[in-house]
Amino acid sequence: MLVAFSVAPSGTGPQTPAAGPSASVHDAVAAAVRIVRESGLPNSTDAMFTTLEGEWDEVMDVIRRATEAVGQYGSRVSLVLKADIRPGHTGELTGKVERLERALGELDENSGHA
Repeated sequence: MLVAFSVAPSGTGPQTPAAGPSASVHDAVAAAVRIVRESGLPNSTDAMFTTLEGEWDEVMDVIRRATEAVGQYGSRVSLVLKADIRPGHTGELTGKVERLERALGELDENSGHA
């Protein structure tokens, strides 16, 4: 499965001294992305979402831990998830993009664009 998620703190100030008095949203997001990258699961981060690929339990465990890390930076946490659940398929984190690029190339060839 692929799960794209976005997690951010909200509410008032840091919840622990570890977050520090000048903690910002990018610090919180960095804490979450660190957990994702250390998980060993295939992942990709862009300006809006981090996408993970793996089995249900392992993906949701990483998202839970990332959400808990962000919780250190505010009294509330906002979490958005979007999942593509396709049993028996792996390598879709890059496979979907590769198929899209091929289709775009074919469209360009058929329309005469270089």
